[in-house]
Amino acid sequence: MDRLSIILTLMTGAVITGGSVILFFTFGWYGWAPIAVAVLAGLLLSWPVAWLISRRIKRKDPQWDETVVERVPSPIPKPDAPEV
Repeated sequence: MDRLSIILTLMTGAVITGGSVILFFTFGWYGWAPIAVAVLAGLLLSWPVAWLISRRIKRKDPQWDETVVERVPSPIPKPDAPEV
């Protein structure tokens, strides 16, 4: 699971939706239809764009090590772990 992409989803959705609305209004397309199109574009594109941004951040970071994430103990026990 990529938790960074979940956090980035909110930001990318706002940027995509807001940027689309500004673009539509700049070209003189007013009304509920351009706002609906912008909201739909924001909903459909926010997670894939956030996932791509997350991958790029992790690829460019020299300190990122995905094996460290697995060594950190989780507060939720694994289902196949023995009973204590």
